[in-house]
Amino acid sequence: MECIRDRVVQASLKLLLEPIFDPHFSESSYGFRPGRNQEKAIKAAQKIANTGKDSVVDIDLSNFFDRINQDRLLERVKLKVKDKRIIRIIGMTLRSGVMTQGNLIPSDKGTPQGSPLSPLLSNIVLDELDQELEKRGLEFSRFADDCNIFLNSQKAGKRVMESVTKFIEKRMKLVVNSEKSRVAKAKHIRFLGFTIFMGEIVISGKSMERAMAKVKELIPRLDVKKWIMIS
Repeated sequence: MECIRDRVVQASLKLLLEPIFDPHFSESSYGFRPGRNQEKAIKAAQKIANTGKDSVVDIDLSNFFDRINQDRLLERVKLKVKDKRIIRIIGMTLRSGVMTQGNLIPSDKGTPQGSPLSPLLSNIVLDELDQELEKRGLEFSRFADDCNIFLNSQKAGKRVMESVTKFIEKRMKLVVNSEKSRVAKAKHIRFLGFTIFMGEIVISGKSMERAMAKVKELIPRLDVKKWIMIS
């Protein structure tokens, strides 16, 4: 019953807070927002790339939802919410801990797993990054913690990668996964399972391989490639 009660409270908080925060979020933010989705994020990326900015800074945040600094998040919530009761409930929700092998482990980082409120809280955190990118005049498309920044050259991309990484790690107290983050042409970058190749949106090679493997798993006796050619 307590779990159900908590989810009802968190869903109610989301309904209360979303109209306060969402109108102020960046137009380049597409994740977990009313009227926005992955398709619009990909089309926005395509539109930017087709202006000639096909060099992409692809930033991967390491364990983003588990590393969110709760104190900084609450401070950002306080900028628009003055009711201390609401702040207290959000704080209690954040510090409720996580279940590990049947044991409740207290945590001072991250957002509650599976909480209806967590997606909105993640956007409140990442809005700080959006504001910084906009202040620098950079064009980007972001869906949750998947962010692509578009520039005219690889050289400019490397400079932006270095400075934005520093901002994320020093200012936002998050961690950039250096192994997965990179600067490359749009055709080599996978964004939400798709790639922008010659101005068009195509399914990335890795996504296609996973899809083919799943089809073979479901229909093992079917010659998948032959079936696709016949279709």
